[in-house]
Amino acid sequence: MDIKIALPKGRLLNKTASLLQLAGWGMDGYHEKARLYNLKSSAYPDISAKMFHERDIPIQVAIGNYDLGICGSDWIEELLVKYPSSAVVKVRDLGYGMGGLYMTAGQAGVSMSSLRRKAGRGAVRIVSEYANLAESFALRERLGRFSIFPVWGGAEAYPPEDADLALISGRASMVPIARVLDFSACLIANRNSWGTKEFDEVIASICENCDQLPAEEAMPDEGGGREVVPRTVETGKDGLVRLALPDGHQQLPLLRLLEKAGIKIEDYPSPAGNRRPVINIEGVAVKVIRPQDMPLQVANGNFDLAVTGKDWVADHLCQFPSSPVKEVLALKSGRVRIVAVVSQEMPVENTADLRKLIDGMAFPFRVASEYVNIADRYARDNHFGRYRVIPTWGATEAFLPDDADLLIENTETGGTIARHNLKIIDTLFESTACLISNVRIRAGSPKGEKVKNIVETIRKVLEDR
Repeated sequence: MDIKIALPKGRLLNKTASLLQLAGWGMDGYHEKARLYNLKSSAYPDISAKMFHERDIPIQVAIGNYDLGICGSDWIEELLVKYPSSAVVKVRDLGYGMGGLYMTAGQAGVSMSSLRRKAGRGAVRIVSEYANLAESFALRERLGRFSIFPVWGGAEAYPPEDADLALISGRASMVPIARVLDFSACLIANRNSWGTKEFDEVIASICENCDQLPAEEAMPDEGGGREVVPRTVETGKDGLVRLALPDGHQQLPLLRLLEKAGIKIEDYPSPAGNRRPVINIEGVAVKVIRPQDMPLQVANGNFDLAVTGKDWVADHLCQFPSSPVKEVLALKSGRVRIVAVVSQEMPVENTADLRKLIDGMAFPFRVASEYVNIADRYARDNHFGRYRVIPTWGATEAFLPDDADLLIENTETGGTIARHNLKIIDTLFESTACLISNVRIRAGSPKGEKVKNIVETIRKVLEDR
């Protein structure tokens, strides 16, 4: 009987690989530099494995795509707190990958009592990758009125200017308000598989070797960590322009462009992870956040200008077509294509072929993508009939052909797609970096004039290239 297991990429990979080696699985392809996501065990011929982002694993096990999975219990709880009847069985805490989720503030003097008082006057704003756990915390603590801002990462950057609290893994340089959850790597199983498949030997091989792994340091208590210095913020300053810059691979090209425009950014990119670099323009405050989060943050008025990708603007506008976000300048860097991708084995060459194939399918057509709203719009516009959009958080190419039928993905050259035995059947659009703003900023106001000057300064450099 075949057994499918979902294995983690990222922070848990090395310890999980060591555990499987101790368990004698003979899975030599599971390592940091693995180029293929499909893996086989030489010791257990019935086992097949695939590598996923941790956050995807509980979902994949819950819907029955995988019988077993290894991931952090933080992501398991994030699923179960919203969907408690999900078909996930926690088999065993594996004793590594330990950490804690903390509800934190960006400055000293914040307490649960002060937050409850604030909730009586207006909404307490909470930002997190763990949106479900954040909501559960707010309800449990009876905060009254609150707003949850889901983000892709970097939640610690938002308080105190753009959120009151951040639920984060670890504490960074934040003020801990409450310890919400302790977590570690966990072995999970699909409930239906647990009752119908015989994998006692496989599970025993993992569980019997957990104690052989080197012990990890105990998690610090809430009193530990670095002293936090209260930040001085200027959110109420008249005409202050809030500028969001991206983290990740777009930092260096953007820095070169800004320097040519005479705009100096100190400590960007930051070796120490500083998300508040200093700019040489008076009346402008800079914060570094994820490009995926920028359109919503600009729409909410938290930022006046932001550098993101056209792809993320398009995804935002698919969900919120009346959003006040607008592109004000194309930056001509970070060029990628947003494409529709299928397995090489699928007998289709274009969308028309795919539509005909879908017409004969007995089950819902599965579309996997980081661009959930673009994927949903594409499926509807192309009349795919019954379909399901599967959200992903990276390594999307791992989903085909077993766990999805179609990907909506970005690519520069198509090389990664071809290397995973996939093919492009459609190009939706081309994306580059762009500067976005909020249409509600009043022209002629101090803020409006400052935004206009920044845009025109960068535009001139681009025209002179």
